[in-house]
Amino acid sequence: MMATTHALLGVVVGLGTLALAPEAGPVVLAGALGGIAPDLDLLGDHRKDLHFPGYGTFAAALAVAVAAVAPSPATLSLAAFLVAAALHAVSDILGGDLTLRPWEATGDRAVYEHLRGRWHPPRRWIRYDGAPEDFLVGLALALPAAATLDGPARAAIVGLVVVSAVYTLARRSLVDAGERIVAAVPESVLTVVPETLVEDLR
Repeated sequence: MMATTHALLGVVVGLGTLALAPEAGPVVLAGALGGIAPDLDLLGDHRKDLHFPGYGTFAAALAVAVAAVAPSPATLSLAAFLVAAALHAVSDILGGDLTLRPWEATGDRAVYEHLRGRWHPPRRWIRYDGAPEDFLVGLALALPAAATLDGPARAAIVGLVVVSAVYTLARRSLVDAGERIVAAVPESVLTVVPETLVEDLR
């Protein structure tokens, strides 16, 4: 799924603490950051280095238990972050594969499971990041978030939806554009770019 969809899911996770923390701003932000954080492994081994569907779920459950016993901005924020990060990893299993063109459904790897030492196969309920159904999931998450929040927070939610829409419209053409750009850029310039970002585009 798109990073924006994961971020919106994290926002909804954070909003779930409103009953325990009326001042939920930091918790909502922690949820959004937790939703995005696993995708930082794009710079390394994507969907392996920072995606933990098994261990992450255990850590999230423990954090939720601590927050339930001792609710505070700190414990609730940690719980929201870890729950959102775990949901990110688990939900990516429901998406497409790791190939450059996941809509072709040629790959068999979705997310690495550290508990079992193997890759989960893609379920393809959401065929690829930026698929129309991915956008619709994000929109469904954005509606209650926008209805609950106001001011800059609501504007940020609307911004995420706009970014999602643009990415959805451009998703398939981005691969071809990326290949053309990499082919045109001098090798001396590419050497300063992390190899994981360009290796599939060569």
